[in-house]
Amino acid sequence: MKIAFDVDVLAKQMSINDMVHQVADWGYKYIEQSPHPRINPFYKHPLFSKECEAEYRKALKETGVEISSFIVVYRWSGPTEEQRQHAVKNWRKIVEIAVNMGVSVINTELSGDPNQQEICNGMWFKSMEELLPLFEKEGIRVEIQSHPYDFCELNNETCDMVKSFRSKNLGYVYSAPHGFFYDQGKGDVRSMLKYAGEDLTHVLFADTFNQTLDCRYIANPPWLNSQGKADITIHQHLAMGEGDVDFPGIFETLREMDFVNKQLKPDASKVGGDNIACVSMFGFPEKMAVQAVEARERIEKELLGR
Repeated sequence: MKIAFDVDVLAKQMSINDMVHQVADWGYKYIEQSPHPRINPFYKHPLFSKECEAEYRKALKETGVEISSFIVVYRWSGPTEEQRQHAVKNWRKIVEIAVNMGVSVINTELSGDPNQQEICNGMWFKSMEELLPLFEKEGIRVEIQSHPYDFCELNNETCDMVKSFRSKNLGYVYSAPHGFFYDQGKGDVRSMLKYAGEDLTHVLFADTFNQTLDCRYIANPPWLNSQGKADITIHQHLAMGEGDVDFPGIFETLREMDFVNKQLKPDASKVGGDNIACVSMFGFPEKMAVQAVEARERIEKELLGR
């Protein structure tokens, strides 16, 4: 299992070189490269100039850090056909970049509109039919997560969508800070992880509050608090223990599932190498120097027995 750090909060503050060195200083061996304005910006075509690549490769070499995975967010579920076609082109380019950088895992979101679920569902399956042969040809594991304010927010339904392709090149991402959306406020992490089963290849670690509980979050005007997901969604990416997520349940279930060793076994069900545990905290950059280290150490203790 690879323990990675999502560098979203660092990319907003520093150069690529400093970003990589900071991750190394916090004791991480792997970077999860979330959308970056010079590399894989949200919704737009990937960039990654020769100068940018050279800076990144130099920093990786100096630190011994590796890229575990890219995160991309494209409108591959539309809702318009023009958006979907742009997204497919973006996907083809990011796969090219990943292969060039020796990265075999890309994780992503469904990226749809909750007000147009039927259209987005059909658009997503259409994009998958076009792109899956490319993922298989290039040996890329693409991992899917639903996200708050997506055309599908539910854990089990998204798992079923992934499982329907029966492909070794597809995996499922369980994002702990999205979990209360995944089962409409129950927070039953054990059930959700077990439902993902063999397709679970990636877990994002951060805390959040249960948005279905009264006054956990307060939104104005007041009617937004009583209307549905088509109007507003809200969540956080806090340090473990600062919200309502059942992390003891997550760690216990991952141990039961042998998440650490799953893709190392001869009969591994997925391509792309080790499963990934990624620290995905964004909320308080000023606390990150302490919290990033604490998160890594807890994951190591809970899952690696260190």
